Amino acid sequence: MTSEVMTGTAGFWYGDESRVDAVDVLNALRRYRSAESAAQRRAREALGIGENALLALRILLDAESAGRAVNAKDLAEELEITAASTSALVDRLVRSGHVERHPDPNDRRGVILTASGGSMRQVLQVIDQLDSRAIEATEHLSQDDMAVIVAFLDEMVRVVDDVDVVGRRPA
Repeated sequence: MTSEVMTGTAGFWYGDESRVDAVDVLNALRRYRSAESAAQRRAREALGIGENALLALRILLDAESAGRAVNAKDLAEELEITAASTSALVDRLVRSGHVERHPDPNDRRGVILTASGGSMRQVLQVIDQLDSRAIEATEHLSQDDMAVIVAFLDEMVRVVDDVDVVGRRPA
């Protein structure tokens, strides 16, 4: 994959070759999303887990960092999956050694979920590697450039969130 900017006038003898337009920005965003998806796929493959399992481990790691306890109901809500799907997911993660169940100290019938030590180290290593390389890629940007990028990405989130399932623009 190349980081070269392809502009609308590339390959022609006229026009400003440094010109970047909206289509170029969207194409770069698509390339980034594809690369990020591929990196997540490689991380899942390295850990031997699926997409929801990786998301679940991230939720458990984030909760542990924040000092929050997570149970199966919390996990289901954050992943937006059914209780049955969550139960199956947790069972698979426990069997594979990625997640541990612990008694809830506040509810004798409750169970708290945590990422296992070995799994936590593996996931953190993958996440840390991706995060540190992403930080390296942004460190050279000026504060103004970073502000523009953050505003753009926030707007793109709103655009994507506003698209309904059948593809019509909201009223």
